[in-house]
Amino acid sequence: MDHLFSPWRFDYVTRQDEDEGCTLCRIAAGPPERDESSFILHRAAHNFVVLNIYPYTSGHLMVVPFAHLARLGDLPAEARVELLDLAARAEAVLSEIYHPDGINLGLNLGRCAGAGIVEHLHLHVVPRWCGDTSFMTVTAGARVMPEELAESWRKLRGRFGTG
Repeated sequence: MDHLFSPWRFDYVTRQDEDEGCTLCRIAAGPPERDESSFILHRAAHNFVVLNIYPYTSGHLMVVPFAHLARLGDLPAEARVELLDLAARAEAVLSEIYHPDGINLGLNLGRCAGAGIVEHLHLHVVPRWCGDTSFMTVTAGARVMPEELAESWRKLRGRFGTG
């Protein structure tokens, strides 16, 4: 069996327990005029779209319910429908802007499933390219990000429509 290691995420995963309150709730509670500094791309009725500040690739974003819930089944039906609709919109936007070879969609529910923020579910939308993992990731424990988060935000902000 092969094992892939991602030591660059250790600080993020261990820091979550030290933070006061939920990181995602804090981001959502910020006023809209702080959306740029918190990398929020879109606010809908039940969910928001935000760039992941520890991305796997450029354009890695998350669709996050405003409701502080850990289980998908606990979300009201309208929030689940909107979450999936926003994921579909994210797929279209990322395809148009970044032209990836593929896109990963993922919910990590529970710590052993890989959730860094266990208590607040969120859907990862990750554009992928053939060969987007390189020797830098494997040998140096580092990812080479060709684009700063602020530039990703500028490219993607306003592309999700209204509502």
